[in-house]
Amino acid sequence: MVWKIYMHVTSMLFLMLGSMVCGIMFIKSVFTGMSWVIEWEMMSLNSLMIVFVVVIDWISMLFLSFVLLISSSVMYYSGSYMAGDKNFNRFMYLVLAFVFSMAMMVLSPNMISILLGWDGLGLVSYALVIFYQNEKSANAGMLTILSNRVGDVAILLSIGLMINLGSWSFIYYGYYMLDSEWILLKGLVMLAAMTKSAQIPFSAWLPAAMAAPTPVSALVHSSTLVTAGVYLMIRFSYALEGSEVQSVLLIISCLTMFMAGLGANFEYDLKKIIALSTLSQLGVMLSILALGYCSLSFFHLLTHALFKALLFMCAGVMIHSVSGYQDIRFMGCLVKFMPLSVAYMTVANLALCGFPFLAGFYSKDLLLEVAFLSWINFIALFLYVVATGLTVSYTSYLIYYSLSGSFNLSSLSNISDEDKIMTNSMTLLGMSAVVMGAALSWCLFPEPYMICMSVLMKSLVMVVSVSDIYWVYIEFIKCEM
Repeated sequence: MVWKIYMHVTSMLFLMLGSMVCGIMFIKSVFTGMSWVIEWEMMSLNSLMIVFVVVIDWISMLFLSFVLLISSSVMYYSGSYMAGDKNFNRFMYLVLAFVFSMAMMVLSPNMISILLGWDGLGLVSYALVIFYQNEKSANAGMLTILSNRVGDVAILLSIGLMINLGSWSFIYYGYYMLDSEWILLKGLVMLAAMTKSAQIPFSAWLPAAMAAPTPVSALVHSSTLVTAGVYLMIRFSYALEGSEVQSVLLIISCLTMFMAGLGANFEYDLKKIIALSTLSQLGVMLSILALGYCSLSFFHLLTHALFKALLFMCAGVMIHSVSGYQDIRFMGCLVKFMPLSVAYMTVANLALCGFPFLAGFYSKDLLLEVAFLSWINFIALFLYVVATGLTVSYTSYLIYYSLSGSFNLSSLSNISDEDKIMTNSMTLLGMSAVVMGAALSWCLFPEPYMICMSVLMKSLVMVVSVSDIYWVYIEFIKCEM
């Protein structure tokens, strides 16, 4: 009897098993209050030791559990999406290398070992962006890797500065870096996070990276490459308290949030719209981190990863079905032909907008209310409100053009939900996008936040969202007439 091994199935099973193990470790760490640090001394030079360190605490285990969960769904999804590609095995190995680099970066509290994962992410992402080997992919890959090299240089310079501390394990020395003399080190770490998370002026590479296959986009834009910068800033959050770096980060992230939302409203490429929405949400995460709420930023990072991976996977199914078109003006009325995929995409879109009781609502609503309560100036408050309205606006016109509008496809299109591998891989993330927000809020915030606001401020986000939906649909109805 000959056993045939399907790489996408075995990868999915192993990654799912790893996700379950990390989830159990997270529960144990939360209930016992324990963390584990594993050190391996590689070499010693006078009083300076080069040590490979792995930290196992609730943050690293929870985030790694989500990374492996999303990766398992993406690997299974790739078994159908990339089935006709002659370099299928190479693609799968590259994605596994990508996940391994992210795991190394998540588990490392040491700048040297973080650099290994950080550079691994940059190198493998370049290989994945140029996977289709055409001129557009080559240009996008070069823009991606050169933008990220700026952050790599910042990490190298910060390693040089940390020699003065006697160790590169920054997790032990966060409180020692509160002094103003460490402002250069904090600025370099912020620069590295800005390049990886594509903040202004490094935002161009993120939409360009859409030249990669859609499963890669689902992985990169949810829980791996772009979130590495946010995760690094969460780890460094103790050192940033009361620093000028926080003010600079708040301004840059708010501008990024606004710019990405505005750009998405004038874009017609399906994948680029979703990429710009990722950029907007990264701005939200870093801005709330700059206000000093690292736990809220981490909460939004996790919930966003679930529905954004689902959104990209739904987009991939639709692009496959309409013969490779990515322009949403050539789609329309897909709800009649692909009801299951459209249902998943609608859930993901509503979670992105912060629709009540979906995953995005629990993090985004809490995050915006805490931001409104904070000591921020009028410009930052204005950018928060406008960016929230822009999110609802581009989501509404995306739904109208591709899902519920008039039929704009050619008569030869063969659209259906018959691909069981793709639809089954989206089921787990679809359920997670519904229930995981509430579950995470119970785990991360057992003691609820006390938020006391005026009726105007409390209803501001809902008023802006509803008015934007009304305005978008009225404009489209006028255009149809």
